[in-house]
Amino acid sequence: MVFFLFGYSTVPIHQKSGKVIQFDISAVLNARPITVFADSSLINWTNGIDGGGQADGFFTKSAAFFNKQDTAHALPDDALFPATHSHPEIQLHYSNENSIVDQACSIAGPGTAQFSIPKAKYKAIFLALTSAEGASALKITLIYIDGRVVKDILVPDYYQDIPLSDKNFCYLAHNLAKWGPDNQMTEKDHHNIDLLKLIPDPKRKLKGIKISKAKKGYLVFWAATGEEY
Repeated sequence: MVFFLFGYSTVPIHQKSGKVIQFDISAVLNARPITVFADSSLINWTNGIDGGGQADGFFTKSAAFFNKQDTAHALPDDALFPATHSHPEIQLHYSNENSIVDQACSIAGPGTAQFSIPKAKYKAIFLALTSAEGASALKITLIYIDGRVVKDILVPDYYQDIPLSDKNFCYLAHNLAKWGPDNQMTEKDHHNIDLLKLIPDPKRKLKGIKISKAKKGYLVFWAATGEEY
């Protein structure tokens, strides 16, 4: 068994049975919730992770280091998160190099985000999400080539710990700090990017996913990844 070190724990590599695909969600990206470091300066977040997008954002480790602040609870500079026992590799969309591109999809109040995926039979789908200002009630529509299935999902507040027994959610990034609009750290830890695991029908080809959010909560959708059979 192979192990890697991430954060404060050592975990076994996720055992995948098929090709891992990082889905293209560029059509729905509309926010930059992460401050990055580029050209010897901070490139500030513009649509944050709470307060309806106005209150706080995350930092990369390089940004936190430049700001002379604790880097232990900042996001890694490399946005490709390694596989764990709970999930395959997951690619987020922030970068210190491409510093001004949109990094995520934010939904304040009711709203939707829909994207196409390569047509295939999938073992599992993983959606990286954060909900602030309480939980977010979602309807996730799995769009097959021959119909649709809707799943009701409650995304916990990103300050809430995920029980080890939870079969739907795990952490993608755990115990993060957050920073205000003035680049000052407002809370030093305890915030998470959660990862939702969905199990599609193994006999049907999936071609798209739609995320529909109810009024309560502030949602940030970071990335989507699939495991083919």
